[in-house]
Amino acid sequence: MSLHKPKVAIVGLGYIGLPTAAVLASGGHEVVGVDVIPRVVDGINRGEVHIVEPDLDGLVRSAVMSGRLRAVLVAEPADIYLIAVPTPFKNGHQPDLTYIEEAARAIAPHLRSGNLVILESTSPVGTTEKLAAWLAAERSDLAFPSGPQSLADINLAYCPERVLPGSIVSELVNNDRVLGGLTPQCAARARKFYESFVRGQCIETDARTAELTKLTENSFRDVNIAFANELSLICDELGINVWELIELANRHPRVNVLKPGPGVGGHCIAVDPWFIVDSAPASARLIRVAREVNNSKPEWVIEKVAAAAELARHRLGREVVVACLGLAFKANIDDLRESPSLEIVARIAELRLACRLLVVEPYVEALPIPLSANALVELVELDVALTEADVVVLLVDHVQFRSVAREALEGRTVIDTRGIWR
Repeated sequence: MSLHKPKVAIVGLGYIGLPTAAVLASGGHEVVGVDVIPRVVDGINRGEVHIVEPDLDGLVRSAVMSGRLRAVLVAEPADIYLIAVPTPFKNGHQPDLTYIEEAARAIAPHLRSGNLVILESTSPVGTTEKLAAWLAAERSDLAFPSGPQSLADINLAYCPERVLPGSIVSELVNNDRVLGGLTPQCAARARKFYESFVRGQCIETDARTAELTKLTENSFRDVNIAFANELSLICDELGINVWELIELANRHPRVNVLKPGPGVGGHCIAVDPWFIVDSAPASARLIRVAREVNNSKPEWVIEKVAAAAELARHRLGREVVVACLGLAFKANIDDLRESPSLEIVARIAELRLACRLLVVEPYVEALPIPLSANALVELVELDVALTEADVVVLLVDHVQFRSVAREALEGRTVIDTRGIWR
């Protein structure tokens, strides 16, 4: 039996593409990563990573030193192409598939009969079919899947990523994977590939079901978080401690209420439900309302900060200093995508609720634009913020913040959106 492993080209070297490339290379595949950002490509070729993720830096460094992983700006021939590019919004909440279409054009010249193309980008239902159409438009000399029983030169499948930032490397290998093919043959080809490095179960289905599976997983989370966030609003109105309430309710054997927060961020939970709403607007009523509840939570936090700053101003007889702890969308990572914390800090600065706005984010080295251009906003260490602030706003439950002594908060107004200091 041949020990040869197929060459894999991964288009998009972000939070999913780069860890996947490193895992594949460490397992013996020749991997070429494709990205349009020169500094990302240059850094990876030096064995450096541009994202914060446990164990990733060592894995990438080892893969590059072994010669099995390299990065390029332009796609090249491979046996398997894996697309992991962003799928943002346009015109409100309409899915923008531009990056997937550009990826299709990038790999199309290099396709040859027998290739497998896998889409991992979170996508609306029907996107894999669009990918096949975009590739077919570029390569009329090749046959692409056009129906469940069609014969094709190129196999196409959809395999959604389902990893947790902070545990990506482990979950890439250990989580179950759903392989949705445009034909049963496509799904079988994709399954064989993923089984070469995934320890979890690999399950075959059709592409549309796989696409909706990913959106369903994140919409389920969003709806449940919205319930918790709505409870926090109700409790605030009724003078009830929401954290105690949830603890008591969760003592029921069939109840598991999640914890509220300042909103919902990240490229998955804050985005994916809108893809379902866009595809079935009349039917996706609960999913839409949950998104609206979670999207409105940052404004509620800002109102709390404004009220606290005004009270502190009257009490102290001067302008106040506000410290916001955390910018990332979740704990212990550097990912700022769709972060409600970032939105809250930007609005506090815009409304000029303080004479100085101190920001503590241990996982970034500099403030993102436009915060960096605002003279009111300063990125500081935690001890500085706790010493100088009159109002402290806890937005992200980073491990560094969990260890703050209660004495350090005395004499200050505290707004704890994560319930770690109660």
